[in-house]
Amino acid sequence: MKKVSFLFFLAVLLNGIAASGQILEPVKWEFSLNEISENHVEIVADATIDPTWHLYSATLPEGGPIPTSLNLVDSDLYTRAGDIKQQPEPELQFDEAFGMELSWFSNSARLILPVELKSKDVSLIEGYVEFMACDDEQCLPPDRVDFSLPIGEQSAVSQENEKEVVEEVSKPIDKGLTQNEDITESEPSNEEDAKSNWTIFWLAFLGGFAALLTPCVFPMIPMTVSFFTKQSKTKAIGFRNAIVYGISIIVIYVILGTVVTAVFGADALNALSTNPWFNLFFAALLIVFAISFFGAFEIVLPNSWISAADKGADKGGLIGIFFMAFTLALVSFSCTGPIVGTLIVQAASVGGMAPVIGMFGFSLALALPFALFAAFPGWMNSLPKSGGWLNSVKVVLGFLELAFAFKFLSITDMVWGLHILEREVFIAIWIAVFGALGFYLMGKIKLPHDSPMDHLPVSRMMLGLVVFSFTIYMIPGLWGAPVNLISGFPPPNNYAESPYGVGNKAPGSGGAAATLSEEMHLGPQGIPAFDDYAKALAYARKENKPLLLDFTGKGCTNCRKMEDAVWSDPSVKDMIANDYVLTSLYVDFRQELPEGEQYVSPVTGKKIRTVGNKWSDFQISRFQRNSQPHYVILGHDEEKLVEERGYNTDVDAYIEWLKSGLEKFENK
Repeated sequence: MKKVSFLFFLAVLLNGIAASGQILEPVKWEFSLNEISENHVEIVADATIDPTWHLYSATLPEGGPIPTSLNLVDSDLYTRAGDIKQQPEPELQFDEAFGMELSWFSNSARLILPVELKSKDVSLIEGYVEFMACDDEQCLPPDRVDFSLPIGEQSAVSQENEKEVVEEVSKPIDKGLTQNEDITESEPSNEEDAKSNWTIFWLAFLGGFAALLTPCVFPMIPMTVSFFTKQSKTKAIGFRNAIVYGISIIVIYVILGTVVTAVFGADALNALSTNPWFNLFFAALLIVFAISFFGAFEIVLPNSWISAADKGADKGGLIGIFFMAFTLALVSFSCTGPIVGTLIVQAASVGGMAPVIGMFGFSLALALPFALFAAFPGWMNSLPKSGGWLNSVKVVLGFLELAFAFKFLSITDMVWGLHILEREVFIAIWIAVFGALGFYLMGKIKLPHDSPMDHLPVSRMMLGLVVFSFTIYMIPGLWGAPVNLISGFPPPNNYAESPYGVGNKAPGSGGAAATLSEEMHLGPQGIPAFDDYAKALAYARKENKPLLLDFTGKGCTNCRKMEDAVWSDPSVKDMIANDYVLTSLYVDFRQELPEGEQYVSPVTGKKIRTVGNKWSDFQISRFQRNSQPHYVILGHDEEKLVEERGYNTDVDAYIEWLKSGLEKFENK
C-alpha cells in the first residue's frame, strides 16, 4: 500500500511575489489508503493546521458554517461503507454569532472514511475533501482538494502502525507561521490569552471586594485584626500573624482553583461551560443563590466541617492561623459561595490557568484588608459600622445573580433551538430585574432581613439613579436597538422574534423590502444589498454612488462579528445604506453554476463549479486575497478608491474609511 501526499495551495501569479503573500493556506492535507480486508479499505485524510487557525469538524448543525466532508467520486466499482471517523475528538465551543454549538480541530486532524470495493478490478480510488477554516479575525471560503489513491501497493500507513500514527497526529504540531500579512495580524493568540486572564483576574478581584462587603465577612475584619494585635506580644508579631492569615486565605482559594482545573482539566472545563445541561444546572443554582441572598433561606455548610476547622484553629502557631483562615472560608460560604461559583464558571470559558488566576484575584481582595488593618490599626476607626447596609449589599448581589442566571438559560435555549428566551424576551427580563433593583435601592421594595430606614441615604439614591438609567437604556432593545453596553449577554440579533427590527420585514415579504429594486435584498443589519457584482456596478453607475464590496460567507463567524459590532452603529449603517451600493458576495454560496458558466480558474487552476467559487475566484484574481471579511471600495471604473479593509471592530476607524472612500469618489 503506497501513501500518496497532496499539499493543496493557491498559487497567485498576479503582481509578483508581494501579492502572493495575501493568499492564506492554513490547512495542508495528506491522503493515504489502509487495506482492511479483500473487499474493504479506509481512506485516511490527515490535516495539518497552522497555529491560531481551526478546521471545522464533519459534524455541524444546519445553519452554521460548512462542515468538513470526505467524499468519493461516483463510481460503480466502490462505494462508501459507513460514517466518517474523526480523530482526535473535536473541540466544542458555543458560537454566539450563529447561536449554536460548533466543533472544530486545532493543530491537526484525521478523517477516516470506510470504503467497500464492489469489484476486484479496482486499481484507483478517487475523491475529494471539502472544508472551511477560520481564525479569530477571518475565515476562508470553502475549499476542495482532490485525491487519487492506487490500491494494491504497500502504504506507509498500515494497520500495524495506525495506532502510532494516530497518537502522533493528536500531538500539537510545531509549525512556524507563513510569511503572510493576514497571519501576522492574527498571530498574537498568546497576547489574547493574556488579556483574557487579566480580565478574569480583575473581575475576580472585584468579586472578592464585593464579598468583603457582605454580612458574612465584613464583621470579621475588626474582630480578626483585633485578635492578632491584642494576642501577640509585639506589634511586629501581630502584623506577621495577620500577613500569614491573609496568605492562608489566598492559598486556600488558589488550591480550590487548582483542584478544579486538575480534576476536570482545562479542555473539559471549557467544553463543560458550553454544555446545555451544565448551563441549565448552573442557571438553576444561581437562581437558588439569588433567592437565598434575598433572605428566603440561608445556605450553610455542614456544622461538622466548621467544627473540625475550628478545632484546628485552637492549635495555635502558624497551623492554627491557617485553620482560622479555613474557618472563615467555611463560615462565609453562604455569602462567598455564589460569587466563587460564578467566577469559576466564567474562568472555565477561558480555559488554561484561568480558574487558578481567578481564585488568586478573589482571595487577594479578600485577604488584603486583614494585612493592611493589622499594619495600620488606626485605619479601622474609619470603617463604617456593621448594620443593615450589609444586607443591602447581599440583596444587590442577589439581583445580579438572578440576571446572570438568564444568561446561562439563554445559552441552553439557543443550543437546543427552543426559541423561548429570544433576544426580546431576554432583554425584557433584564429590564424587569434591574427595574426591581432600582426600586429596592430607592426603598420602595422591602425584603425579610432589611433594617428599618428612616431616610434614603445619598449613596443608595445615586446608585438607584444609575440602575434606573441602565434600565431605561435597555428598553429600545425590545425594538431592535443594538444596546451595545450589554453586547454578548443577550442572544444575537438573528435569534429574535424580529431579526430585522420591529417594522422591517424579510426580503420579499413587504415592509422595508417592498421599496427595494428587483435585484436587491435586505442584507446584514437590514441594509439594501446586491448579491451580484455586475448588477451592482450597473446600479452604482446609474445612481452615481461608489461600490462597497463585501466578501463574506454565510458560515463566516468573523463576518457576523463585524456586522454586529460595526455595521450596527447608526452612522455606519446610514452611510452604507445611503451613500454606497452594497454588494455582499458570499464565497460559500453552494448553488451550482449553469454548465456553460463553469470554468477552470486561470489563477488557481481549480474548477469553478458554484456561485461561491465564482466570487472567491473573483476576490483572489482581482484583489489577491482569499480571507473574509474583506471590504473594498470601487469607483465606476472598477478601480480601488482607498486601501482595502479586513476584520477590525474599531467603529470610528471604519467610519473614517467610509468617509475617505466617499471623498475620493467625489473628487475623481
